Amino acid sequence: MKKRRHYRGGFQFSGQKTLARELRKNQTAAERLLWRLLRNRRLLGFKFRRQHQIGEYIADFYCCDASLVIECDGAVHESNARWHHDQERDAYMISQGLTLLRFSNERVLSDTANVLNEICRSLNPRQKALPRDISPNAV
Repeated sequence: MKKRRHYRGGFQFSGQKTLARELRKNQTAAERLLWRLLRNRRLLGFKFRRQHQIGEYIADFYCCDASLVIECDGAVHESNARWHHDQERDAYMISQGLTLLRFSNERVLSDTANVLNEICRSLNPRQKALPRDISPNAV
């Protein structure tokens, strides 16, 4: 049996727990909406964690079973410095064997069904479309 990796990082990254808790308290509208749709195994039975530490970074949403990270990007991610930070972060997560999906906050709020379809395809590559019992309006 293959042993699962532990992604939280070592002792040097232990201070991220406090930051993760703060980020959970101060979610954007897009993160709140997506969390309502992902929590409690609502999407295809997969368990997601919110504001989960991976190494020195904190992912908005993480599914261990699918090795999937989902990021909601707001206006703060548009600066050049932040773009470079995001590129380093993405490279690290990909090097850990994770799949990364990035959505703008605006897209999560205005095109929720297609965002969920993309997530479903990453969770289950054979899935062609969103199952009928899963709808952004159902929650």
